Amino acid sequence: MTSLQDKVVFITGGARGIGAEVARRLHNKGAKLVLTDLGKAELDAIAAELDGDDRLLTVVADVRNLPAMQAAADQAVARFGGIDVVVANAGIASYGSVLQVDPEAFKRVLDVNVLGVFHTVRATMPAVIERRGYVLIVSSLAAYAACPGLAPYNATKAGVEIFANALRLEVAHHGVDVGSAHMSWIDTALIRDTRADVPAFNELLTRLPWPLNKTTSVNKCAAAFVAGIEGRKSRVFCPEWVGLARWLKPVLSLRIGELPVRRAAAQLVPQMDDEVAALGRSTSAYNKTLEKS
Repeated sequence: MTSLQDKVVFITGGARGIGAEVARRLHNKGAKLVLTDLGKAELDAIAAELDGDDRLLTVVADVRNLPAMQAAADQAVARFGGIDVVVANAGIASYGSVLQVDPEAFKRVLDVNVLGVFHTVRATMPAVIERRGYVLIVSSLAAYAACPGLAPYNATKAGVEIFANALRLEVAHHGVDVGSAHMSWIDTALIRDTRADVPAFNELLTRLPWPLNKTTSVNKCAAAFVAGIEGRKSRVFCPEWVGLARWLKPVLSLRIGELPVRRAAAQLVPQMDDEVAALGRSTSAYNKTLEKS
């Protein structure tokens, strides 16, 4: 295991959810943290919680903007001398089927979840290479098994998994390791907001076969991430059974593998689309406010 004492860890989406909990755990292990996010109030809150000491730098930055991410990386190097670990964690989701989702919401999911990962890696990689460091790219179980109503999210998480695989090959000779993280449903604001806004989505989750219908705590997920960082792992799974889904991926995309979800989707996707239409937005209220940023 790699000691994280005095290691510089750069985390996108670091103000809430998984990113914030990973930051708390790494701070307790003596790491120096660079947290980026769009929400200034949330960044200020996590900074206050961690006492705003000299081991913490927060930067309001949009992962969709390469110059902004480059500026954040430059601040990290200026403040701490380099970057040892990058956690490309920032990600969002949208509501509704391909026929219902707002095209602008679809595009924003791609921009944040895919371009945001590229921008984060592009901006930080020179510093990471200098330290022979580690990059963890946050994908999902969605890279292995599709979920109706989440097409853009599924597409982005499959995309960043293969991005991580390619990046791993490109930088291995520099002594840099690259991992991808794959989680099932984690009890974050993303899941809670979707359940509250779109009841049909919540019903869909309850109808999925076990263990696909179970939700895991943020604490357990963050613990898995930290263990992955310490071990410089190629893949991080939470819960561990998600690793099995990786090997079952070919079956899960066959008709027999899709059958349990098809049955539920036939009824619930039209209901979901009606609820999204009535809601008047294809994303959470929180993300809607950030769209103006």
